[in-house]
Amino acid sequence: MNAPILTAIAAFGILLMTNAVEAKPLSRIIAEMGLSPADFEVVNAASNALLTSGTPSVGQERSWKNDDTGSKGTIRVQSVKGNCVGLQHVIQPDGGDQSREIRTRRCNDGNGNWILTP
Repeated sequence: MNAPILTAIAAFGILLMTNAVEAKPLSRIIAEMGLSPADFEVVNAASNALLTSGTPSVGQERSWKNDDTGSKGTIRVQSVKGNCVGLQHVIQPDGGDQSREIRTRRCNDGNGNWILTP
């Protein structure tokens, strides 16, 4: 994996940590969500495509699916504040019927890159 993807995965893991005293390993967080590392790469690519397809606005959304695992989901822009957006991810791991909701925040670094931030 390249450095930007690893950075994004690490930031995503930080955003998903609970208030536990010890942080969970990223692999465990992703597994608990029911996603594989390959699923996360598809989610990250869909998020980037959503945010780089013009000026983000509330309500914009993009669907994604990993044909190899069956996992799928939707990413929706929930808020826009300055150079940051709040995203709602509705994920159905392994093609199951039960979905999970995750919220993340990304900020534009001024060079066109959308970085996951706490």
